[in-house]
Amino acid sequence: MDRRTGKTLQITQFEAARKKRLAVSTVIILIMIPAILVATVFTVSNGWYLPLSLLVLALVMAPFFMVFERRRPKAREVVLIAMMCALTVVIHMFFHIILPVQVGTAMVIIAGISLGPEAGFLIGALSRFVVNFFMGQGMWTPWQMFCWGLLGFLAGLAFNLNEEDHLKSTTFKVIMGPLLAVVFAEILAYVSYLIVPGNDPGFPFWRLYVFGAFGLLAGVLLQRKRLPADGLSLALFTFFTTFIIYGGLMNCAAMVTGAIYPGSDGISLSALRAVYISGAPYDLLHASTAALSVFLLGEPMIKKLERVKIKYGIYKR
Repeated sequence: MDRRTGKTLQITQFEAARKKRLAVSTVIILIMIPAILVATVFTVSNGWYLPLSLLVLALVMAPFFMVFERRRPKAREVVLIAMMCALTVVIHMFFHIILPVQVGTAMVIIAGISLGPEAGFLIGALSRFVVNFFMGQGMWTPWQMFCWGLLGFLAGLAFNLNEEDHLKSTTFKVIMGPLLAVVFAEILAYVSYLIVPGNDPGFPFWRLYVFGAFGLLAGVLLQRKRLPADGLSLALFTFFTTFIIYGGLMNCAAMVTGAIYPGSDGISLSALRAVYISGAPYDLLHASTAALSVFLLGEPMIKKLERVKIKYGIYKR
């Protein structure tokens, strides 16, 4: 076997392992963890949120440690993950006390881009679990862990760091398709309200989440290439995924966790619609501040993390 053939075989094996990790991660994130969240609906009044949160952590660790395949992870690799978790927790807590800026969400997305989707989900879920020891554990904890982890996972899949030019690129052409898909979906939400207003007393913000989710899905299908990791792309990705995915899922969690209290509408479509309407302003603030944070911090932190990975030869995606 010559050197070129051996290198090709090594790349093929690496790609096969990466696809295997992605398949396992997808099953865990899209099937097993949502099943745990559904279990919280039936155990919401029993105080089982802490064991369920620990079960979520155990599940998200599986695809991450598959990165190391049959070897033991080096201390420097684990330290990098622990450092990003600690930094996310500290920064989120600091700004939560000082200013209502969601820098923690931006840190999870940056971690997913730099360290890959599996590490991004682990850092997001673990950081949210630790944060809630200070901000309050509750039946919402597994939902918040899943949402933060999902943002890190999607960021790791969406962005490309294989070429150095992508870090310097500010072209708008690459993100034009997904952006137009989401914007068109939101316009369609408003047009649908004008044509069929329904029983909503005012503008139905819940349509922004529903139509935005379909627009985001269409944008993903249109975008065949990964996004460049420049400030504009990072900010737009952060804004739309935070508002549509994080906000949409956490509004569902608010309906589920609030169903046990007296006077609530229970779990119903009308209750979900009311939660979406009342939660839209907060979700807009959350998405806007997270997008601003990642616009200011994203590129410098990603470059620093890439230098650390290259210098110590750790955690190749």
